[in-house]
Amino acid sequence: MRAIILSLSLTNAWAIAIPAAEAQTQTSDTPQIENARLEKKELAGPLAVEVKAWASKAEQPQWLGYAVPQMGRDRTMCCGDYGGSWGNGCGHCRLEDREHGMNMTSKDEAGTTTLEAPRSIAVLYRAENKHLTKIRVVSMECSLDAGGLPFVWLSGVKPAESVELLETFVHATDFDSHDDEHTSRGALTAIAVHSDPAADRALESFTRSGEPESLRKQTAFWLGAAREKAGLAILEKMAKSDPSPEVRAQVTFGLSVSYEQGAVEDMIRMAHDDQSTHVRGQALFWLAHKAGQKVVGAITGAIDNDPDTDVKKKAVFALSQLPKDEGVPKLIEVAQTNHNREVRKQAMFWLGESHDPRALAFFEKILTQ
Repeated sequence: MRAIILSLSLTNAWAIAIPAAEAQTQTSDTPQIENARLEKKELAGPLAVEVKAWASKAEQPQWLGYAVPQMGRDRTMCCGDYGGSWGNGCGHCRLEDREHGMNMTSKDEAGTTTLEAPRSIAVLYRAENKHLTKIRVVSMECSLDAGGLPFVWLSGVKPAESVELLETFVHATDFDSHDDEHTSRGALTAIAVHSDPAADRALESFTRSGEPESLRKQTAFWLGAAREKAGLAILEKMAKSDPSPEVRAQVTFGLSVSYEQGAVEDMIRMAHDDQSTHVRGQALFWLAHKAGQKVVGAITGAIDNDPDTDVKKKAVFALSQLPKDEGVPKLIEVAQTNHNREVRKQAMFWLGESHDPRALAFFEKILTQ
């Protein structure tokens, strides 16, 4: 990484107060920022040097952000208060309010969208007491309320440099922490939605067997949720080579949230071939959330052919999660014909839970014989 020291100090730069009424007039390369002492500047040197110098001088809370191209033009990373402000596009982000949430949607999930999906994302850093404390990423259409704090907005940031900087935060802290504000998790999310080949290389490096399981598991989710064809290719490698059943189980989840052609086939292969009963069961669970005859065939195939009774029972549960017109007839068939007593009992249980008239008719029939 280059080590050029910037001649300008962020703490000595001119700050401009942006009232809420003027927030709507900002250019498209800047998000709507209000209630902030805003300073805009062009990046003049290495991004890592700039951000770390800014953080080292930040005694009081303050924010820094920049825009980079996003992965997937039909995807939005919406921010809003808990309780729901996502109903009409992205919400209002109170950056200093802990009671916030993030929601990632796409046209494939939402059907139609009222706004054209943004082409950039805002990567946001918070620093306090000379220490970087938070990393967040939101779509550029979100409005940002900085709570009256200083806010530096950088232009001219190269996506590959942004990924390189964020990688240092993924590796610099304990990824096993359950703190929602942990910088490593925010950095990983931000990398995942960068539209740059550097992001794919970084994410693939996080899947190496020497990395913590928690990092590999989180990466598996983002590979499916955000990285499209490149993400699917990496998930396929993880499915075959990762030594941890817990990680491979998470790979099945990553595959389930992927829209790429071939993801379902990979889940079916894992449900059939993985050496771990836990992984096979998880693959069946997530397959149940997919529609189609291939999925039904994979689930019923596991009921008939898997050597482990626990996996068979998980497959029965997977049938119960299918649309009722697909699942209920199959559950009745299993309850009537399967040779394994535990599997038949499981099918009967889930038929009872379905409250479907066909299940009631089936129970009446067997009770009156």
